[in-house]
Amino acid sequence: IEVIAAESVACLNKALCHLKDIWEEIGIPEDQRLERTNVVKNHVKSLLDMMIVEEESLRKRLMTSIEKCQKELSNLCLELQLPPFQEDRSSTMLQQEKDLRMHVEVMLKEKNQRMQALKALTEQDQDLCDLLCLQPFSISASSVPSLEQLEKFRQHISSLTAEKERRHNEFVTLKKQIIFCMGDLDQLPETSFEKDVVCEDEENFCLSKENIDSLKVLLHQLESRKTENERVCGSYREKIHELWERLQIPQEERDAICEHITLSKKRNLQALQAEVKRLEELKFKNIQNVTEAIRNEIAVFWDKCFYSSDQRQTFVPFYDGEYEELLSLHDAEIVRLKQYYEDHKDLFEGVHKWEESWRLFLELEEKAKDPSRFTNRGGNLLKEEKQRADLVKSLPKLEKKLKAEIEQWEHEQNREFQVNGQKFMQFVTDQWESYRLEKEREKQERQLKKSKQTEVDMVYGTVIRTPTKRRFLGSTTPCKARKASTKGFYFLMKTAGLKSTWNPRSPF
Repeated sequence: IEVIAAESVACLNKALCHLKDIWEEIGIPEDQRLERTNVVKNHVKSLLDMMIVEEESLRKRLMTSIEKCQKELSNLCLELQLPPFQEDRSSTMLQQEKDLRMHVEVMLKEKNQRMQALKALTEQDQDLCDLLCLQPFSISASSVPSLEQLEKFRQHISSLTAEKERRHNEFVTLKKQIIFCMGDLDQLPETSFEKDVVCEDEENFCLSKENIDSLKVLLHQLESRKTENERVCGSYREKIHELWERLQIPQEERDAICEHITLSKKRNLQALQAEVKRLEELKFKNIQNVTEAIRNEIAVFWDKCFYSSDQRQTFVPFYDGEYEELLSLHDAEIVRLKQYYEDHKDLFEGVHKWEESWRLFLELEEKAKDPSRFTNRGGNLLKEEKQRADLVKSLPKLEKKLKAEIEQWEHEQNREFQVNGQKFMQFVTDQWESYRLEKEREKQERQLKKSKQTEVDMVYGTVIRTPTKRRFLGSTTPCKARKASTKGFYFLMKTAGLKSTWNPRSPF
């Protein structure tokens, strides 16, 4: 700067000298030359003053811009939730202003991007909340969100989208089931809610939790009605089959309502109800035959429930000859017996299984006494022995199981479980005792028969008896018979306490 200033002074001096020469050459007086020199000085001075003013103005503008950028940066850092901007104090005013201005532009761009993202997420959130009937995400729409807030907002939108898909799928499934149940019930949508569910577009339905719960309640009600219809239709079908059998309805009349026997819709229910009414009227016209049929059915269930004769005698109407007043009593009795049998079906079937196994066991025991079974071909003997061995193992296990079930039944019913008027386990014990006594009696008979045979052999000698072998002509072996007789002779002599001097090899 000093060099330039010196050059500027030299130029000014040179210019003044040149002007002085011109003025002298022209002949301008001294006073005018002083005036003209003052004009030059004033002109130069005003020019320099003007330049100084302009530069001062530039300096002020730069300082104002710096202050403005600093304030904007401070506000932007607060809005964007960023740490304060650290300025480089060593840089010039121009560089400082340029750096601050660039940072302001970058932060304004970041602010605009965040606000645009917030606006888009807010619109998505509002749509999802309107559809799901939920409260919007808690965030200020006027302030600039932080990056963490935007991330949480995006996660919230993702969870709402997943919830929307889940509820929509659940809604579609429930809607199909509701339409199916209404079809089975021959029912049209009645309430505004049902019409919205069945008739409106799936995309327009409000997927609120309350609506989903209402759908579940509606489906439960429809399924309950459907189940009740099926139960009523089932009872009607059971009643119809009973009356068909009792009244001996021909197959042609039965085929007339075959369509309604399998389905349980409203029209099927009405048809079955009408058929029951028709059969009931027909039943009262044929009351004697119906009562006899019910009595036969009662007798079957008496046998199934192992009723004793005393228990059967308690139902007096069974033995009455009047029919007009007894039909309802017989109907009530058969219903009671069926229910009683169904309530304890497993126990009764277990007792029946034991009786069948015991009967088969006794039959196999009886077959085991027959000597002719050894001549049978085809492996029947092995099958029977295997079957008998299995029964010997299974019967005690079955009795143990039945005993536990009967004890539980007696504890629940607070009374004894009887089979044909006798406690079942006592009945089982008696059967085994009878079996043991019979085996003992057979054993004694065999021993008695053997002792009698021994006495006969002592008098007449031993005779070979082989009933299980077939003899053919010319197949006798006298030597074997004689050998057997010899053994019998020695046995008798030993029994009598005598010594024999007879030599069996001797011809005499």
